[in-house]
Amino acid sequence: MAQLAIELILLRQWASYLALPVFIAGADGKLLFFNEPAEALLGHRFDEFDEVPLERLAEIFVTTDEAGAPVSRTKHPLGVALLRRQPAHRRLHIRGFDGVTRLIEATAFPIEGQQGGFLGAVAMFWEAHKR
Repeated sequence: MAQLAIELILLRQWASYLALPVFIAGADGKLLFFNEPAEALLGHRFDEFDEVPLERLAEIFVTTDEAGAPVSRTKHPLGVALLRRQPAHRRLHIRGFDGVTRLIEATAFPIEGQQGGFLGAVAMFWEAHKR
């Protein structure tokens, strides 16, 4: 694995201290890290997870909108942050490795380094309450 930018290393450290589930993806769209609270929602430990490109995440976690239609990577908040380099928010259903489908709220934003280079994106999510 190539050396990560210091901003991504520090971001991963920061995320490891949060009680809020967090995903971190690199500029190439590969999932670099998810924290322990995310493990609980996804039903899988990060250290047992292989690097996965963004286009496979929606398949692996079976992501659908509130009506049950599949959500493409271009409409998923993390995908918007990575592909369009814009912040995004959305309510989604996600089925974790444990087979449980949960309604979540997800917010993602792009990461730019100190030198102005695009480094990837962060997504934070939490279980939502039905309206």
